[in-house]
Amino acid sequence: MEGSLPHRAGARRRMLAAAALGRDPGPAPRSPEEEAPYDVVDGEVIDVSPHLIIVEADDGRQRRLVIAPWATAWRGGAVAPADVPIGSRVVIRALRSGTVAERVWADVTRITGVIRDVRGTRDLTVDLDCGPHRRERSIVVPYRSSGRIRVRHPKLEPGYLFDAIGLLDQGTSLAHLPATSQPPYHASASPPAPPAYGGVQASVAGTAVWADLPEDGAAYPMLEPGDTGCDDAGVSCAGLPYLALGSLLRVRNVCDGRADTLPIVACGCLAGRFCDRCLECGTSPRGRIVELSASSYVALGGDLTKGCFNARVGLG
Repeated sequence: MEGSLPHRAGARRRMLAAAALGRDPGPAPRSPEEEAPYDVVDGEVIDVSPHLIIVEADDGRQRRLVIAPWATAWRGGAVAPADVPIGSRVVIRALRSGTVAERVWADVTRITGVIRDVRGTRDLTVDLDCGPHRRERSIVVPYRSSGRIRVRHPKLEPGYLFDAIGLLDQGTSLAHLPATSQPPYHASASPPAPPAYGGVQASVAGTAVWADLPEDGAAYPMLEPGDTGCDDAGVSCAGLPYLALGSLLRVRNVCDGRADTLPIVACGCLAGRFCDRCLECGTSPRGRIVELSASSYVALGGDLTKGCFNARVGLG
């Protein structure tokens, strides 16, 4: 089982090391200037009304949430929360111990990869290489969205990076919003890494993004390839230290102070090829330093349709 979930082996190594060194294997306590994460509810909508939404989680548990009068929802565009279709997969930012829905994202997906092929004249079909863990993916850029996508992604050509926020609709991934400005360089020509990490700074600043990870936690670029089965690991233009799967990573949203300690559950090899900046509440240093699952990203105050926040990461 550990072979199929290598981050679990990393967690075991962390516990053994903590025992040998006499350390607490758990996450560090929250500092006074840090805010607690939001409550997040995710799963499938099984009923919805103007005042109530009922969600069934993957483990079969049902959650009933009152819809706040000011609540908003997104499903390919702004919709009323009561108009989210039954059967939709949702991520909900919740208040009052997870009983009040404030923000709802329905059937949202992030489409990140290296362009392999582009076909079509109005609606475009784009084939992407999404890395060794997410494989290849074929997505559609609808004609009505192609203008805003092309403004931020002028090179819809093989070999260039692509990153968009989209909607999963009956098995088809539709790109609606550009998640970033397309890097001007070829994916194989990412900027070189800075001088080796010195180990002096307690944390590193950069951009946090989200991805369709299979479980809650974080994907991190600077992992040993042999630890991950990913030959593309270890690429980043940010000054990141090497870590192992299962390591605890302290992630802080510098925009609102929310912080949490998350396990590294996957290799962020594709994120490491983006040497861009986040412009939320100021300008971040260059480089994506962590990819979060959608739920972890929302818990730290992120908006899934904006796609990034300025962050600092350090060992948990």
